[in-house]
Amino acid sequence: MAFWKQKSLQEMTQKEWESLCDGCGKCCLNKLMTEDDDVLYTNVACRLLDGETVRCTRYDDRFRLVPDCVRLTPETVAKLKWLPETCAYRLLNEGQDLPDWHPLISGRQESVEEAGISVRGRVISERDAGPLEHHLVDWAD
Repeated sequence: MAFWKQKSLQEMTQKEWESLCDGCGKCCLNKLMTEDDDVLYTNVACRLLDGETVRCTRYDDRFRLVPDCVRLTPETVAKLKWLPETCAYRLLNEGQDLPDWHPLISGRQESVEEAGISVRGRVISERDAGPLEHHLVDWAD
């Protein structure tokens, strides 16, 4: 049986935890919060995200280089309203299973892009963006 069906988020090893990330890049998008606490996604990515590989260019140093980068932990996942509905951490925390396109199910990283979940080729760097409210999108939530 798959480890994510046997273990809680708290029980997972670091390797198991990291493997839950589907690599979509949505958590690296800049977001805005409304007065009603609604999350508005933009197509503006953290300056460290490579928009073509959808990987952090400085993953090991990201918290030092980007002070507002959020460390996902079993404790923080439950509190982060902005995690996309497709996020494996969110899904498992809510008692749901991984979707068929998730690389742990499909065995292929490409399935994330094929399912339309990846931000690959759809983002601009925060260095080039200007006002975030000019970059709102509805495909990221």
